[in-house]
Amino acid sequence: MNLTDLKNKTPQEITDLLGAKDREMLVERFVSLGLPNKKSEAYRYFDVEKVLDKRYNALTYVPKTLKVSDKIEIVDGIVVAGPQGMRIYNEACQEIDMDHFDPMYYLGHLLCPQTIKIELDGDTEVEIEHRYTQSDVLINYRIVLYNQANRHATVYENFICEDISNTLVLYGYDMHLAQDSTLRVVKMQHMQHNHYTMIASHKVNVAKNAHAMLKSFDFGADKALQLLKVELDEYAHVDAGHLLYLNDDAKRGTVSQIVHVGEHSTSKQEAKNILDGEGTRGIFDALIRVEHSAKYTKAEQNSKAILLHDKAYMAAKPQLEIYIDELEASHGATTGQLDPKQLFYLQSRGISHVEARKMLVIAFANTLIEEVKDTRHQERIKTAFESVFYKAHQ
Repeated sequence: MNLTDLKNKTPQEITDLLGAKDREMLVERFVSLGLPNKKSEAYRYFDVEKVLDKRYNALTYVPKTLKVSDKIEIVDGIVVAGPQGMRIYNEACQEIDMDHFDPMYYLGHLLCPQTIKIELDGDTEVEIEHRYTQSDVLINYRIVLYNQANRHATVYENFICEDISNTLVLYGYDMHLAQDSTLRVVKMQHMQHNHYTMIASHKVNVAKNAHAMLKSFDFGADKALQLLKVELDEYAHVDAGHLLYLNDDAKRGTVSQIVHVGEHSTSKQEAKNILDGEGTRGIFDALIRVEHSAKYTKAEQNSKAILLHDKAYMAAKPQLEIYIDELEASHGATTGQLDPKQLFYLQSRGISHVEARKMLVIAFANTLIEEVKDTRHQERIKTAFESVFYKAHQ
């Protein structure tokens, strides 16, 4: 399968190629946006054409009887295990956003008529482990996630791959936060050695008085882009944080839209980016849109980047799109290098150059890491970061 075969096709041709009969609205929306290319606004920094213009083998997705495990295990897009009693099943997605900015969101749904549906009951904590084991394949799957009203749930997301190559992963969430609930999602992804490329396209609906905390920690090399759209109802809140530490020839980051729909909704979005390799490119292309209906909104957005290599490049584009006067909003971006005076001070105390750089970088990143309240997961994130950092400075 070569995804560029979908380029410049009519809706009927797309329907025939993908076997998408009775899904005409999705096909029409995908065709109207078009397959991403270097001129697409959301993909302009990602070299998406090189990713799509390859031939990948297609996989057959056959649901399996789930083994009992202390976590949800998804192998090559198929759920193989989960906690006893948790409701996990395959079902067509009933709520698809027909106004998403990302064409790959619609392609993901077209390729996955059956999604993985996860219902979080009560106050719960669950880990989702994604494992990729096959080379030269397209792995495509989508997850629909629901929580319960007046409940507080946490999802820890982790990615593991075997010794594979030339694989493309298309996955994403449709998350639905119930009224008066809290959902914390902490993602950690360590990519290395050109094993796979990922395009992850998400939609998050945050109902009245609900609170979403979305934290992503991305380390290493390779190419990955997360595309995130969040819609906020009245008195809803989202706290989004993105930490990048990239080396080698990595091109990774976040493209997002946070849309304030309801009155008194609030948002905070913070990105910290550490670029430590020649040809490394970090991406933070983020829009906050405040609709006419969202009076008394409070929105805050900020990106900070440290360049540890002269040829590293940060594409930071914070944006506000505002249609009302009754609000508080701010945004900004800074890019710089480590303070040479601080490095000199640490080295003058007998600390090596590599350790001094690590200490300053960790201090820079810690404000996001410490927002993960579970100390066990804090340590996992710090250990993963240190592993990648030291490998880059051997």
